[in-house]
Amino acid sequence: MDKEAFTAVRLRKFVCEEGKSQSFLWDSAAPGLGLRATAKGAKTFIFQAKLNGQAIRLTIGSPNTWTIPQAQAEARRLKVLIDNGQDPRKLRAAVIEAELQERVAEEAAAAAKQAQEQREALTLGKLWPVYIEARRNAKRRGGKVGWSEWHIRDHEVVMRIGGEPKKRGKGLTEPGPLASLRDVRLVDLTGPRIAEWLAKETVKRPTQAGLAFRLLSVFMNWCAANDKYAGLVPVGACQSNQVRDEIPRSKAKTNDSLQREQLAAWFKAVRGMSNTVQSAYLQALLLTGARRRELAGLCWDDVDFKWLSLVIRDKVEGQRTIPLCPYVAHLLAALPRRNAFVFSSPSSENGQLAEPTPGHKRVLAVAGLPNVTLHGLRRSFGSLAEWVEMPAGVVAQVMEHKPSATAEKHYRERPLDLLRMWHTKFEQWILSEAGIEFTPAPAGSVTLRVVAS
Repeated sequence: MDKEAFTAVRLRKFVCEEGKSQSFLWDSAAPGLGLRATAKGAKTFIFQAKLNGQAIRLTIGSPNTWTIPQAQAEARRLKVLIDNGQDPRKLRAAVIEAELQERVAEEAAAAAKQAQEQREALTLGKLWPVYIEARRNAKRRGGKVGWSEWHIRDHEVVMRIGGEPKKRGKGLTEPGPLASLRDVRLVDLTGPRIAEWLAKETVKRPTQAGLAFRLLSVFMNWCAANDKYAGLVPVGACQSNQVRDEIPRSKAKTNDSLQREQLAAWFKAVRGMSNTVQSAYLQALLLTGARRRELAGLCWDDVDFKWLSLVIRDKVEGQRTIPLCPYVAHLLAALPRRNAFVFSSPSSENGQLAEPTPGHKRVLAVAGLPNVTLHGLRRSFGSLAEWVEMPAGVVAQVMEHKPSATAEKHYRERPLDLLRMWHTKFEQWILSEAGIEFTPAPAGSVTLRVVAS
């Protein structure tokens, strides 16, 4: 091979011979260094030598990137490796592999850092709807699925932004207790931060603040148990001493139930209501001990007039079956059957009785009675049941209260007939105290009143 000294001018003038795909120019200073020129005009520094009797060729780089001294130094380095019996190709492959692994590791570290930054940027307001949807259809012990719509609504209300027109009444909705924490990152939900929030909310609305704190505490436990969000919420934030000092102390509500001597006035005012659906609903609340939303959601398919039972969709066990006593059966049978709901309303969005509280307040005013909430009617069931000496376990089973003793929890399973005996006795006593004369219809003779919607 003819060799000559590499100069910038010589390299610039060197071109591929006509009729060939590539031509080579060899350097006289650095053994094995050459310049390859292709028919398309590309030029590249190369190194060529023999290893174990076989010719090998490696690409060094473009003259636009490598200077002549740099290319000569690289050629000499490669020549030393070959003289030592080493294959530069394998060494280069190892270097490339190491660089590739390093680059992959750097990219993985960068991706992990970005993912962690995105995780840490998660706010309470962003993850709250995700949490609700995850729990909506989650399977629970006993084969039950997800939260009830009431429980979901509680979670939505405590987080609502507010400022929207009220569906009932005038004005705008208020922000929920957790609204002020919507934009707070989960990593910033420390004990002091939660204690500060709880102190402010407790002053304005202690009951709602207490509910919001309980929901927040369960949410944070869910985050800690979820691999995707584990480690974001500070450990023990809701159990810190600062938070415990600010938790509103729950007090048993007093004077929120009807007394025996108030029954006559209350029933007279309720039975005199022009809205028969509300009238029946309020009386059924007192006589069944059901929660207000449980009873409002009662459907005709849940009522068995033949075997005198009601299926109540509750927030604790999913559903329970209680007796349908004669007077309540009489009230329900007289109601218009407009749609699937027993306590229906032609004007509400979902077709069921929407807000009976204003009507009940008018009843109390007419009867000259102090304020009793709708939940107070449920309390009244529990307290008035003592007048007929109804066993506490029967009261708890009808109202769906948690058993208060081991025997009740594990060894008492009362049949519906036994519940009906006590429940009917209670209903008869209530009617007697209210001065209502009622003759029960023969079993199985109750008919429904069908009214077109």
